[in-house]
Amino acid sequence: MIVRSRAEVACVDWGNGLSYRFLLRQDNMGFTVAHTTVRANTKSRLQYRSHLEACYCIAGVGEVQTVDGRGFPLSPGVLYALDEHDAHFLIAGPDHDLELISVFSPALRGDERHNLDADGFSQYECAP
Repeated sequence: MIVRSRAEVACVDWGNGLSYRFLLRQDNMGFTVAHTTVRANTKSRLQYRSHLEACYCIAGVGEVQTVDGRGFPLSPGVLYALDEHDAHFLIAGPDHDLELISVFSPALRGDERHNLDADGFSQYECAP
């Protein structure tokens, strides 16, 4: 059995926020669970070509937006899933950080960060 508190796990600055990574590849669960904060008033260009991701909003407001401009409001109790490696924009509201519980499959190593200055959409690479 694995039991961890947020104070016990690694905190990674992923680019536009923090990611507290509770389960990693070394835990042999096949997926990662993270408590992710997205800094207020930020817009991140993201796409996970090597991972599927689902995010459940637990605090704050924001929007996940498709490349063609369709926006989906995020608020506590809303889940979105990137089931087709969707390129997207993750936008946090102007006043408060957006907080998400994120699940990645396959599991992350734990040290992944985004390059938000790069051309195109930032992603985590799936290392061996």
